[in-house]
Amino acid sequence: MPSQGMRILVATKPVDFRKGHDGLAALAQSMLAEDPFTGTIFVFRSKRADHVS
Repeated sequence: MPSQGMRILVATKPVDFRKGHDGLAALAQSMLAEDPFTGTIFVFRSKRADHVS
């Protein structure tokens, strides 16, 4: 269960999961203008919208 102060950000545009963890961290920085290493949870969805990560 996330703590009360935890932030969860959801990217609304689909991403290519072949980018891996480093690529998704770079997307968090460029698309969401957020530091991926602050404890914030980032949720990304696949193009077909059948997977989230």
